[in-house]
Amino acid sequence: MLPNAIRSDVEKLWAYHNMGHSLRPCDAGIGLGSHDLGVAIIAAELFHRDMYPWLVFSGANAPTTIERFPQGEAVAYRDYAVEHGVPADAILIDPTATNTEQNIKFSRTLLEEQGLAVSSVLLMSRPYQQRRAYATCKKLWPEVDVICYSRPLTLDDYVTSIGDTKKVVDMLVGDTQRIEVYAERGFAIPQPMPDEVKEAFTRLVAAGYVSRLV
Repeated sequence: MLPNAIRSDVEKLWAYHNMGHSLRPCDAGIGLGSHDLGVAIIAAELFHRDMYPWLVFSGANAPTTIERFPQGEAVAYRDYAVEHGVPADAILIDPTATNTEQNIKFSRTLLEEQGLAVSSVLLMSRPYQQRRAYATCKKLWPEVDVICYSRPLTLDDYVTSIGDTKKVVDMLVGDTQRIEVYAERGFAIPQPMPDEVKEAFTRLVAAGYVSRLV
């Protein structure tokens, strides 16, 4: 469970990163690799709800995923989706991307190599990666219509699903910092950040949640 001392600040960051997009069918779904199997879970579910005819999983490994998915993030996600009824021939995988920029670039290339005309994509990610995924995709692929979505869990349920409170908070703090830093570096389009989110971020950094800062 989240410590009461930081709960309010963590909730502010959690809410900020949720883009609040409404689901609708898209030309392709893209699952961004991470330590969170929930990406594969929601991707398989949405395929069965006819939200897209093609599904791309992108991701190699990172220090936070190598133990959980030694076969690689994209491969692990593909295996889960196939086990849960998604046809293997509807799935494309990129097992080489090591960051969100590469996730988007390499997924786009895979779709183009299939000769697919893609004007809309449904990006699926960890809940707190939605805003950064959106900002990155609109920078790299500005003409595409982007919908961001994650497995719909409450903050507490998400922490329970990961099983590591500090890891979740560290990742939330890191993704919040990246919204501004990556825009400044030209990796993503700028996103508004309310003062209350900036203040919550500063307090969580001061409290020691810094392992995912850049």
